[in-house]
Amino acid sequence: MNRGVRVSKALILLGCTGSIGRQTLDVVCANRDAFHIAGVSARRLSESLLATIREIKPAVVAVESETDAKRLADEFPGLTVFSGSSALKRLAALDQSALVVNALSGSIGIEPTLAALTNGCDVALANKETLVAAGQLVMETARLRGVDVIPVDSEHVALAQCLNGNSLRSVEKLLITASGGPFRGKTRAELKDVTVEQALAHPNWSMGSKITVDSATLMNKGLEILEAHHLFQIPLDQIEALIHPQSIVHSMVQFRDGAMMAQLGAHDMRIPIHYALFYKQGRKDSQLPRINLLEIGQLTFEQPDFITFPAVTLAMQCGKMGGTIPAVMNAANEVAAHAFLRGELAYLKIIEMVSAVVEAHTPTYNPTLEEILDADRLARDETEKRIRKQVEMH
Repeated sequence: MNRGVRVSKALILLGCTGSIGRQTLDVVCANRDAFHIAGVSARRLSESLLATIREIKPAVVAVESETDAKRLADEFPGLTVFSGSSALKRLAALDQSALVVNALSGSIGIEPTLAALTNGCDVALANKETLVAAGQLVMETARLRGVDVIPVDSEHVALAQCLNGNSLRSVEKLLITASGGPFRGKTRAELKDVTVEQALAHPNWSMGSKITVDSATLMNKGLEILEAHHLFQIPLDQIEALIHPQSIVHSMVQFRDGAMMAQLGAHDMRIPIHYALFYKQGRKDSQLPRINLLEIGQLTFEQPDFITFPAVTLAMQCGKMGGTIPAVMNAANEVAAHAFLRGELAYLKIIEMVSAVVEAHTPTYNPTLEEILDADRLARDETEKRIRKQVEMH
């Protein structure tokens, strides 16, 4: 063996055709000496998936449908294709030496994350719903297996950098910033007839539709607070959200000695993805965008309007109640957000619906994975039933 040859790190990318997945591929393609893609997943066969397979030539692909799997196997004879309900878990646990990047959307990301961690893989986690619904189980699995859950979200990557080298005992509070979304400064009366197009018009970030709706309701920030709680083992009472319209300061840490550390950067998700991929190796040069503070000129901060946007308060309450409650909140929110996108639920009804489903749930404490998944399924069914009833009434 030639000891002078550096072997690139294998990556398994779950959710390669979504926003985070595509930007992860951009970072990998700019760092081909450091990484290669061993496997990818996508929910369905698409031109985007076909183009990805042709360009990066993964050894394994996972898709949901057996029909799509057969078509892929026919088109790419040397390709191993997983399909069906176990496909994501099989792919995530494929290679113990790989870094698994979870760029899936929704609680579908829970089981493959646990499969990867159990197999001894580090997981770069962009799928915040995994920690919201099953954070205690996920972090305990990582601890027992001696592997890392590496944040990918810009806010949590920022916190990781601010906390680096500091004892958690020195932390007074975490401050997670939010742009405020497209409706910052609006009253509830002004949001009565919000359209899908308006909700998807985020002022700073380009993201998938569901996460953009979450940003518009501020549920995204509630989910991120719960995610930070699990990632960094900081009590919920020591985590706050702060509106920062410029999206330049991604998060801050207030220390007990009076010092505050903040992480700044352009609103480009490839920057935190780049940091996450090189987490174990240390910082690596990139050609990603820089910020010019002279051009920005001013950074401003505001208190969130918790009356108009009650999602953050709801998420904090659910996090404190614990058990299966956060999983139910997350599942109800997924269903309600997608119903809004389909035009079946008004914008102001999204969080009202989530709150009602949470209120109706009898929690299980210290839940197993099966109990979390059952709570998720029941919450989805309950939310769908309530939405159908509203649609029928109108």
